[in-house]
Amino acid sequence: MVNPIQTYNFAQLPADAVICNLLYQQICAALPKAENKIWHAHPVWFLEGNPIVGYHKLKNCVRLLFWSGQSFEEDVLQNEGSFKAAEIRYTDVSQVNTKDLKRWLKKAQTIQWDYKNIIKRKGKLERLK
Repeated sequence: MVNPIQTYNFAQLPADAVICNLLYQQICAALPKAENKIWHAHPVWFLEGNPIVGYHKLKNCVRLLFWSGQSFEEDVLQNEGSFKAAEIRYTDVSQVNTKDLKRWLKKAQTIQWDYKNIIKRKGKLERLK
């Protein structure tokens, strides 16, 4: 069976595919119980139906997004949007610090806001963990 995320990675330009493949491997290793799928056209990992991390090829970079990342208290992650998401952008695989990435993925499991029910709560986020 073809893995849709690996298909997504393969479709990128070679330099971006290397970044995507590294992120895929690191995320899968750190979150073995997470469901992963293509969601809104890019790879996303979920815990109990709640999105926690994903990446997306933008015009000039690969963006790694943590849905609850603003609560991680990590200076290198930049706020994204009006909720609790934070991101980091990569233009070369050498920029991916796997030590930082592992720490963020651990935090992603223990610090979560309830995005799964955001529509039901009319845009109000509640802390899960």
